[in-house]
Amino acid sequence: MEVSLYQAAAAMNATARWQELIADNLSIASTPGARKQEMSFSAVQAGLASSASGSSTHGYVIPSAVAATNFQQGELLPSGNSTDLGLQGPGLFTVQTPDGQKAYTRNGQFRISPQGQLLTAQGFPVLSADGPIQLDSNKSHPVTVSTTGEISQGGAIKGKLQIAEFNQPGQLTRLGTGLFRADDPGLQPTDSTNTQVCQGFVEKSNSSPTTEMAALMTAMRMFESNQKVIQMQSERMSREITDLGAPAA
Repeated sequence: MEVSLYQAAAAMNATARWQELIADNLSIASTPGARKQEMSFSAVQAGLASSASGSSTHGYVIPSAVAATNFQQGELLPSGNSTDLGLQGPGLFTVQTPDGQKAYTRNGQFRISPQGQLLTAQGFPVLSADGPIQLDSNKSHPVTVSTTGEISQGGAIKGKLQIAEFNQPGQLTRLGTGLFRADDPGLQPTDSTNTQVCQGFVEKSNSSPTTEMAALMTAMRMFESNQKVIQMQSERMSREITDLGAPAA
């Protein structure tokens, strides 16, 4: 078995997937609160698999690649809009999707519906511990939000933002741009005590176009290098077949 061929093919597949992630990261660079994805490559050397005793088995090990979401904090920019909320810390806003399930996001670019509900840009209700946050539709009453997430309007407290925190946010399931769901039963949200709410601010995406373009160049070079390895191995095998098939002098 030509392990080098399988290794190079696996590397080409991984770098192709990496280029797809980079393209996705570039597309969300201007989306508030969006989180980029990163590709990690296994450090396992290709070759014969080893048993528990250390001896080689008939199986072969091929390095793999895994994609994960990066939840690094993005830059907070002032917007001047009272319903724009940024998070400083690891927490996520809790929202309700159309199917009634809870989802989580860092995008705090909210708005107030004609009925007075606080909604995300996609129209999903923003949740407190008691359910959707209901405000007065009368915009003459200003909305104020404390650093702990308490929402007041016209001097009356309307609710407190449900800001969730996960010990392994990378295990959250991506639903779309900047929206996540805790499908893994082992992921249990807790109330975040390490996150501050910044009213009048919007968090930028943590994806940098400059960084992503540099990563794209690296991924392309890796793809081309492994492509050359396959070509070289293919030419070598062709020469061997030709030599073995040639009649003896």
